[in-house]
Amino acid sequence: MAAPGPLSLNTVTVRDAWNLAQCIEGCARHGIPGISPWRDRLAEMGLAAAARRIREAGLRVTGLCRGGMFPAADAAGRRAAIEDNRRAIAEAQALGAECLVVLGGGLPPGSKDLPGARAMFRDGLAAVLPEARAAGVTLALEPLHPMTCADRSVLSTLAQALDLCDEMGEGLGVAVDAYHVWWDPDLARQVARAGRRIAAFHACDWLVPTTDLVFDRGMPGDGVIDLPGLRAMVEASGYRGAVEVEILSRRWWAEDPETVLRIVKQRHATAC
Repeated sequence: MAAPGPLSLNTVTVRDAWNLAQCIEGCARHGIPGISPWRDRLAEMGLAAAARRIREAGLRVTGLCRGGMFPAADAAGRRAAIEDNRRAIAEAQALGAECLVVLGGGLPPGSKDLPGARAMFRDGLAAVLPEARAAGVTLALEPLHPMTCADRSVLSTLAQALDLCDEMGEGLGVAVDAYHVWWDPDLARQVARAGRRIAAFHACDWLVPTTDLVFDRGMPGDGVIDLPGLRAMVEASGYRGAVEVEILSRRWWAEDPETVLRIVKQRHATAC
């Protein structure tokens, strides 16, 4: 099998130990050519300073996490989400990010109206898509595992994400996260359907047993996902981008981040 594409570190992988400046320095020190920051740490550092330091380190920004999360209990909440996404688009443009990762958001508090929440997500996308197009920022819709439908994402399958891409057109793409899509019996067909609309590929593993459905992701190679097979599938569809390692894990957050980055590099070469 062909070697994986260039490695990128999603900064959530070391979120408890390092701020964004430390992540930038760590990537440069370990020879990791890509980085994908989260917006809370970007705000701590400041957009201008972060953009400058990333450029000086010679890193590519494979994504910015995250936008979306449009469903809300009232019109004011929906307007606030739209404004926040406009800020996220501007941040992604300033960083030269290859995409802004967009999540569905869960049901509003007290709601059982899943179709209504999905409609809010679609309407929110429609409101900000013209600005994303003008900024040259791809909105990468990332479906999350159905277990998160109530509280994190009403967008649960790659098919749903691609239906929105088909409907709304230019400026939308998808992020294929192994943790969230590996189980899908229709995955191969949907990845082929996605083609060059795949804007990001996120690698991690599903552990058995899993002790926490959100914060127990495995290091590539430690679980049951056929990551090389999934990567080959994504690349056969036309994807030529980075392999972004994104591990939300209390176990790995407790480790020395220098050790984590060394293992990430080794697993990128051997398990992705």
